[in-house]
Amino acid sequence: MTNLAATLRTRLKAVADPERAPGMQAYMKSAMPYLGVSTVPLRALCKAVFAELRYADPAAWQRDVLDVWRGAEFREERYAAIELTGVRAARSFQTLDSLGMYEEMIVTGAWWDYVDAIATQRFWPILQHDPAAMKRRMLAWSRDEDMWKRRSAILCQLKAGTGTDLDFLYACIEPSLESREFFLRKAIGWALRQYARTDPAEVTRYVAAHETRLSGLSRREALKHIAPAR
Repeated sequence: MTNLAATLRTRLKAVADPERAPGMQAYMKSAMPYLGVSTVPLRALCKAVFAELRYADPAAWQRDVLDVWRGAEFREERYAAIELTGVRAARSFQTLDSLGMYEEMIVTGAWWDYVDAIATQRFWPILQHDPAAMKRRMLAWSRDEDMWKRRSAILCQLKAGTGTDLDFLYACIEPSLESREFFLRKAIGWALRQYARTDPAEVTRYVAAHETRLSGLSRREALKHIAPAR
C-alpha cells in the first residue's frame, strides 16, 4: 500500500461510524464492505488529504488513483480514488490519455455509484479537450458488451447543456434503445431528461418518434419535468 492509500484508510477509519456501515452496504447491494463514512465527511477528508498534492505528470497521478482503487478493502476508499481523479492538481490531465484508467475503474467497479460519478463528472472535460477522438471512443463503448461502458457513453454529455451534440447523444443511445437492462433504460431516460432542461420540445419530439422502441421507464424519466401539452 502506498503512503497516500495508507493515509486515506487511516483517516477514513478515524471518522467512520461502524454502526452505519451495514446499512450502507445493504443499500448499495455491495459485496465490498463499508467503513461507515457518509459523503460530506468523506469529501472533506479527501479535500484535506489531497490539498498539498502536486503532480509533475499524469502518470504519477494515475498511479496514485489506481493504487488507492486497486488496494481498496472498503467502498469509501474507492470513493476517495474517484475524488482524487477530480483534484485541481489533475485538471490538465483530463485528456484521452486518462480514459484507460477510467475504463478500468468502470469495468472493475461495475456498479452505478462508481460509474455515474466518473461518466457524468470526468468525461465532459475529456470531450471538450479531445472531442473527435473521445466521441469515437464513446460510440464504440455504446456498442460494447459491457453494460457499464454503454451506460457511461449515454451519460458522458450530461453536463453539456446547450453544448450537447444531439446527433452524438442519439447515436450513443441507439444501440441500447431496446435493451431490457434497467440501468441502460434508466440512463437513457436520465440523459434525455437532462437535455430537456435545454430543449423540452426536442425531447418530446424524440420520445414520440421512438415511442415503440423506448421502454416505459425511459419515456417516463425523459418527460418527467416536461408539462404535458394542453
